[in-house]
Amino acid sequence: MKHNNYLIVIASILLSCLCAAQEGVKGELLSPDGNLRLSVYAQDGLPYYELQYKGKPVLKPSKLGFDLRYERGYKDGLSLVDVQKSSFDQTWQPVWGEYAHVRNHYNELCARFEQEGSGRVLLLRFRLFDDGLGFRYEFPEQPTLHIFQVKEELTEFNLAHDYTAYCMPGDYDTNEFTYTTAHISELEEELVNQSLAHKGYEAKSEGGLVIQTPVMLKGDNGLYVNIHEAALVDYPAMELNVDDRNFVFSSNLVPNKNGEKAFKMAPCTTPWRTVIVSDKATDILASRLIYNLNDPCKIEDTSWIHPVKYLGVWWEYFVGIGKTWNYSWYRSAVPGVTDYSTLEPNGHHGATTENVKKYIDFASENGFGGVLVEGWNEGWEDWSSYGRERLFRFDKAYPDFDVEDLHAYASERGVKLIMHHETGSNAADYERQLDRAFDFMNEHGYDAVKTGYVGGIVPRSEYHASQWMVNHYLYVAQKAAEKHIMVNSHEAVRPTGLCRTWPNWMAQESARGTEFETMGGNPADHTTILPFTRLMGGPMDYTPGVFQTRMDYYEGGYKPDQWARTTLARQLGLYLTMYSPIQMACDLPENYQRFPDAFQFIKDVPVDWEDSRYLEAEPGDYITVARKSKEGGKWFVGCTADENGHTAFFKLDFLQKGQLYKVTVYADAPDAHYEHNPQAYIVRSYELSRADALRIKAAPGGGFAVEIEPVEGSVSRRKGKTVNVNL
Repeated sequence: MKHNNYLIVIASILLSCLCAAQEGVKGELLSPDGNLRLSVYAQDGLPYYELQYKGKPVLKPSKLGFDLRYERGYKDGLSLVDVQKSSFDQTWQPVWGEYAHVRNHYNELCARFEQEGSGRVLLLRFRLFDDGLGFRYEFPEQPTLHIFQVKEELTEFNLAHDYTAYCMPGDYDTNEFTYTTAHISELEEELVNQSLAHKGYEAKSEGGLVIQTPVMLKGDNGLYVNIHEAALVDYPAMELNVDDRNFVFSSNLVPNKNGEKAFKMAPCTTPWRTVIVSDKATDILASRLIYNLNDPCKIEDTSWIHPVKYLGVWWEYFVGIGKTWNYSWYRSAVPGVTDYSTLEPNGHHGATTENVKKYIDFASENGFGGVLVEGWNEGWEDWSSYGRERLFRFDKAYPDFDVEDLHAYASERGVKLIMHHETGSNAADYERQLDRAFDFMNEHGYDAVKTGYVGGIVPRSEYHASQWMVNHYLYVAQKAAEKHIMVNSHEAVRPTGLCRTWPNWMAQESARGTEFETMGGNPADHTTILPFTRLMGGPMDYTPGVFQTRMDYYEGGYKPDQWARTTLARQLGLYLTMYSPIQMACDLPENYQRFPDAFQFIKDVPVDWEDSRYLEAEPGDYITVARKSKEGGKWFVGCTADENGHTAFFKLDFLQKGQLYKVTVYADAPDAHYEHNPQAYIVRSYELSRADALRIKAAPGGGFAVEIEPVEGSVSRRKGKTVNVNL
């Protein structure tokens, strides 16, 4: 009996040693430049990871794992049994973008975890770049895991600091909130005081305190951190639960309305979770990490994809002058059934042949490649999404919109009409009509479409950011690629870099855009936050270019109390700071005719770039960026500032040596102010070289734009000078 007791003791010691050895396995990884250090290990049966930047903690020990419905998940009994490392360094060329060449350089660690009892395997793949971390879960094919349902992902981001966060409230159906700026410890109160004071919830996220990604963080510890995700495919969007006492974020996956989060089958992977880190705010904006984590382009021939500047029959619907998307007031009209030619026109329809031709003429005269037309098709009389199974027809025009005539008229003038497909969020019916809708576009010369998803989703079990809808948005982009059609999606889930894989998916709205300037307004700091948040995952169709900022300008209008929190000069700067390869000049043509010198900048500025340099930035305060055009050696600089204004100083040392340049500055006048003097601006020209510098004041709610063009002439050897433009 005593002998057996000794055997039991020895066996226990050996088992303890084995478990200790397994928990002792630890993966360590450095970024290529050595500034970031990652640690991966198992503890108490769970995977953990930690992240440091230049010796400072970014993420303290943070749990990882999965809770599955109806079966044992990956949340206990896990041991790290193997670590494989590799490196990758490649430069790729985007079809369009802020940079003509992007370096994809990382060190990789693949950690293999095995679960006691089940024998299941979980892989965690980490990629460490110089600018941050990406990691994802991988479920290999294995006998004990086939089809499974995700109850919750257990990813933590255990922050080492009470950062100032720039974020919006968690909501499964909308991301059109203003941003809240507050310490993590103050978020619960400040989300109510800031974001929710401008707009209420549409589908409040379940749980306690929840925010959306991307979230931007700024610390008193000198660090800037951005948390988001990359390559969101066949999976719900990730929001973040907030522990505001311990400064821990944890994943909150968007469910459908049945509470189901994700249906998967092994082998499969999750999207990448991204943590971008630097001690410079400009590095966050310059990061290509999210794009690099997406698959390379899957479109073999991309020659038909082209960036474009466009005008549109759009802003007139928002400014309060009575224009309507709908042709008649007859709310019982049924698209595809009702003979609309028998209905009495309401006399306010915006998308008429005559009106569209005016926009085509203006576009042609001023070098714009496209004209968007909203309200052209049957269905706008009553399109409440939950009430009907068919809201719109995407191949049936209203009687006063002549498709054939407008196609010929635009083609003769070198302009393309841009299609509009507002679905009313009936994604199911849109998919049924998609082939016919895209064939109609091909037949009538359209090569780009703006899609919209206003309202509650059909299928009625879904949210805008649930797994089914995530798959829908990608399906539309893929089907469009087959038909050589470019997509600009509005009200869709926020982007995660998929435009690298599908570059015909040119832009998205997926945030609070310019139209809200006529519906309560956007705070003056809004455009100083968006590039740090929403634009991290891809371009935004923000629709800049508002010259007439006060709606009481329009006599007899019904929005006299609405006004845009911006100066005119800042609207020019947004063409640089709010990057998109499909950029709108949103205001009415007659307003541009009132300010021809300022409008000249919008005509001149490109939408595709060879190189970009973020010169200075602080989230919520200001951003100044310089971009080099792909043709002609021109550079353009843009700035946006918050309600306090900003005095920018930057050297021109990004210019070519020995070259003289004509520098034209479009700046706020000394007395400009977004509230009481928004249209005060100046235009100044100088001859400068790379030895020189500019100091330009952005007014409160203001900004500026600069065009830098090579000219003939020699550069004398002299000490550089600083030009004070409007001080």
